[in-house]
Amino acid sequence: MNNHAISDPGAADLRDSREVFAGIRRLVDGEAAAVDSLILRELHSDVVLINQIGQYIVGSGGKRLRPMLHLLSAKALGYPGDHHITLAAVIEFIHTATLLHDDVVDESALRRGQDSANALWGNSASVLVGDYLYSRSFELMVRVQDMRVMDILSRTTTAIAEGEVLQLLNCNNPATDEGRYLDVISRKTAILFSAAAQLAAVLAGSSHAVEESLKNYGTYLGIAFQLKDDVLDYKADPEEWGKNLGDDLAEGKPTLPLIYALSQSSGAEAELLRQAIEHGEREHFKKVYAVIESTDAISYTERRARDAANKAIEQVTHLPESGYKDALIALARFAVDRGY
Repeated sequence: MNNHAISDPGAADLRDSREVFAGIRRLVDGEAAAVDSLILRELHSDVVLINQIGQYIVGSGGKRLRPMLHLLSAKALGYPGDHHITLAAVIEFIHTATLLHDDVVDESALRRGQDSANALWGNSASVLVGDYLYSRSFELMVRVQDMRVMDILSRTTTAIAEGEVLQLLNCNNPATDEGRYLDVISRKTAILFSAAAQLAAVLAGSSHAVEESLKNYGTYLGIAFQLKDDVLDYKADPEEWGKNLGDDLAEGKPTLPLIYALSQSSGAEAELLRQAIEHGEREHFKKVYAVIESTDAISYTERRARDAANKAIEQVTHLPESGYKDALIALARFAVDRGY
């Protein structure tokens, strides 16, 4: 046995964050299992290719963050029914559809450390199965028979599509500033977190104030997760991260570390960053990273992520005391403390 196996502080931090996340997830293990069963049933199609791709992408791992957030929020509000199981599945279907479409747009070959669906089956199949999952999500949400639910989810999918188009416009554009970038991630990423939490309040018949608080909690949580992802794209362990470092740079995506570094640079360094964004130059990753480090851009992004996480926590402090409320707070902290 190697007595020094956990002497690396980074390895210890990663282990601790995994244990925290596992503890949060255990609180809703029963409901999560019911969600997974529902997903597998509803994925079934007479079209074999839909089954293959759908089951591959849904079964390829991932944290199941958004459905878990919905389940935790529903339990924190004392919801006694079972519609939260259905909506958690809807939320995961919507998220999975966006992953299929994103990998095609980004020409990604890896997803969660495995071959992406488009790398295996091609772009056309991935786009069409993504469309199928969107359609299935709307079939499922109709079963809840609640117009508020349908209104929130339809607005959410519209916002996600807008965010994806805005991100496309930002790609290879060094003029993208922090405000424009935050607008993209608020629509593309944070909106589904927001809907997941808000829908729990709708199901529970909570007051408008509580519903708004949960909605805001989800928004800030989603922003915190995305900004931490921006950091990890430059400094994570690739094996734990499940993709290559610098993928966002290679795709010409100006994420917050790059945007901030460019705003703090001049001369040759600024030109290097502009060229890297315009041409998606992974081969200059080390030089770009050096500029990012010299401008304190990683620390700046981490501070912004932690600010968002703290704002998320503020939104749920008024909820009744319970292990589920504690889990929502722990989830916000996990968003910025994790290494994967």
